[in-house]
Amino acid sequence: MSQSDTPAGAPPSTHYSVLGAISLSHLLNDMMQSLMLAIYPLLKGNLQLSFAQIGLITLTYQITASILQPLVGLFADRKPRPYSLSVGMGFTFVGLLLLSRADSFAHVLMAAACVGMGSSIFHPESSRVARMASGGQHGLAQSIFQVGGNAGSALGPLLAAAIIVSHGQHSIAWFSAAALLGMVVLALVGRWARHHLSLVRKRSASRPVQAQEPALVRRTMAVLMALVFSKFFYLASINTYLIFFLQKRFGVSVRDAQLHLFVFLAAVAAGTLLGGPIGDRIGRKRVIWVSILGVAPFTLALPYAGLGTSAVLTAIIGFVLASAFPAMVVYAQELMPGRVGAVSGLFFGLAFGLGGIGAAALGQLADLIGIVGVYKVCSFLPLIGLLAALLPDLHQARPRPQGTAAAGAA
Repeated sequence: MSQSDTPAGAPPSTHYSVLGAISLSHLLNDMMQSLMLAIYPLLKGNLQLSFAQIGLITLTYQITASILQPLVGLFADRKPRPYSLSVGMGFTFVGLLLLSRADSFAHVLMAAACVGMGSSIFHPESSRVARMASGGQHGLAQSIFQVGGNAGSALGPLLAAAIIVSHGQHSIAWFSAAALLGMVVLALVGRWARHHLSLVRKRSASRPVQAQEPALVRRTMAVLMALVFSKFFYLASINTYLIFFLQKRFGVSVRDAQLHLFVFLAAVAAGTLLGGPIGDRIGRKRVIWVSILGVAPFTLALPYAGLGTSAVLTAIIGFVLASAFPAMVVYAQELMPGRVGAVSGLFFGLAFGLGGIGAAALGQLADLIGIVGVYKVCSFLPLIGLLAALLPDLHQARPRPQGTAAAGAA
């Protein structure tokens, strides 16, 4: 069904309490996701796992967490299930409990699948709810939603180092309390979404969806996929290998390199938060264009900059690149009206999958040409942003029905 933000005839209203609850839930969800990845060394030592088995755990998690997301989103578009948000968090709850007691490789695989399925259910439906609560400020809503995930991804490894490494595998069960909290919060969000959907259905017939031409949708989605590839492959080079790059190039300590990584992650969070509302004001296409291609001068300079300058450059790169994703998601939602869940699942799943593939591929490349060489190669990835010139201006591509001006300005 078509996603509208308020019932027809009513003034748009942004539900900040709902957006805050969704962002908090995203923080808890992504914190628990990254927590699992951060304890690989502990699991390897406790269960005598090989690197091949570690790879299979990652594969199981990525398949369930990324490939299933578009399918879950497509189902949610056809049959919205607001309370499925709590069900998704319930899968994560079960996965953490299994992981805390896992005494074999098979049990770890089961736990990884549960955690991944929790993520695949959470992201598409919660992105739909964020759009419903936006009051027409779709970019702002996506930014508030996504910044929670950024914070959670950064928090997970810190908690793993502070708690699980000191107290052992069984302490993973303590984090199931976060999943329980998420289930309660998402149950309240589901109740609001169910009421909102009932209001929307009463007027849905008077607000017809005007779809784009299929050929235009295919071309535009191909361009967006290329831009997502550029963004998340480059981000993988920073997220995974910045510490190694700084150690190799400047001989800094791990602690000092971690401070550089923290600065980068803080800039990513700021860029995510501001990218959406900027897109609401100046248009998604402009934000996508500037954030992907505009970062190229800084990425090209990074492999040759001094230590102090590299800290500034990575902060700029993180801020500018991160601002693109909320704009991309909303742009694609407006390109394919009525497919909010499927689009959200596709983009979040693709982002997660490309991040994992990028980290693995760049690690192989680093073994061949060195970590500094990897940064030189990756510095050209943002030039793929030239493809943004092919994106249509959706604001001009089709007329909007009367009374929906606040709902979808690109």
